[in-house]
Formats: sequence, C-alpha cells, structure tokens
Amino acid sequence: MKYQVTPSIRLDEDSITFDFIRSSAPGGQNVNKVSSAVELRFASLGAQLPEMVRQRLIRLAGRRMAQDGTLVLKAQRFRSQERNRADALERLFALIRQAAIAPIPRRPTRPTLGSKQRRLTAKRVNKIIKNNRGPVDDPDA
Repeated sequence: MKYQVTPSIRLDEDSITFDFIRSSAPGGQNVNKVSSAVELRFASLGAQLPEMVRQRLIRLAGRRMAQDGTLVLKAQRFRSQERNRADALERLFALIRQAAIAPIPRRPTRPTLGSKQRRLTAKRVNKIIKNNRGPVDDPDA
C-alpha cells in the first residue's frame, strides 16, 4: 500500500513501522492494561523522498530524528490504538508536507531615504540629550 502525502510524494508502507506501547497519558486502569500508545518509525533514508525534502525534514524533525535517519513519533492522545495510529500518520504527513515547501529566498533590500533621515534625526536628538547631562552648577556655592 502507498500513502499519498502530496501530489508528487508517495510513501511505501514498508518505510513506516508501528510499535504499540503502554501510554503514560491519563486513562485510569485502561492505561495499565492496554498498549494503546503508538510509536511510529519512519525510515527517511529508505523512503523515496527528494533529497531537498529529506534535508528539510531532518532539520524540521530536530530531536525526533535518530542518527540513522529514522524519524520517531509517539502518539498517545487518544484511548484507542487505531486513533493514535491515525494521529501519528497524520503528524508524519504534516511534517513531510511542511518539508516539501521550499523556503522563499530572502531578497536583500536597502533602507529608504525616509528611514535614513529618521535615524539621523533621532541620533541628533540623543546627542543633544546626552550633552545636556553632567554636573549641575550650584548657584549657592
């Protein structure tokens, strides 16, 4: 089975594995009995991702990305295993969609004439204020 993440990115089911663990979230006795939390592991190096998307995904994932290129997401918001599994998949897809968007390069700009004049005027005012500081002449002395 293949997951359609974006119109151009499809993920194989083989690159995603699920481990079911006991949740640390609230849920009463259900937490102690049922392994409802999901730990999703996505092998980014084995997946067919464009190289630029993979690099941005590594940067976005931060500490969730292991040294071997495996992205680990833990989902435990819900009480049921199936809803946590769907939540983990949706979070993975959202992260990949965010990584698929290329950043807009910054275009350097120059300050306007008005901003230069305002800066110089403010500097003159500050100079006057600071020059007026200092010892005060005492007329009684």
